Amino acid sequence: MLTPALPDSSDPPPGDHTVTDQTLVVLCACPNDDTARRIAETLVDEHLAACVNRMAGVRSTYRWQGRLEDEPEVLLLIKTVRRRFEALELRLKALHPYDLPEIIALPVIAGSADFLAWVANETNGSSPR
Repeated sequence: MLTPALPDSSDPPPGDHTVTDQTLVVLCACPNDDTARRIAETLVDEHLAACVNRMAGVRSTYRWQGRLEDEPEVLLLIKTVRRRFEALELRLKALHPYDLPEIIALPVIAGSADFLAWVANETNGSSPR
């Protein structure tokens, strides 16, 4: 039986010009809206993200330091590109009050070409402020 070959992770997804321009959605939970707003504004202002959605009303259940926790949080949905991820991750860690902030990047495999181009443009660091 033949198994189909998986795409090489270095291959750009269909429609992308390069892997480094691949659009990502990064998830990051924050303890409250003030923290989420401050992080969102900083990431957009520094061109690390094109847009950050703040989703209030999220409840997170997790085990931390041996205890079961259930806390309200604000989830950030951060739109960026792969070439900016490392800098974005470092900035999130510096701004975030948690010892171990959730930072999960998901690739965007399809989307509006105009929107994806806007994300790439806004995160290139040369957009007008």
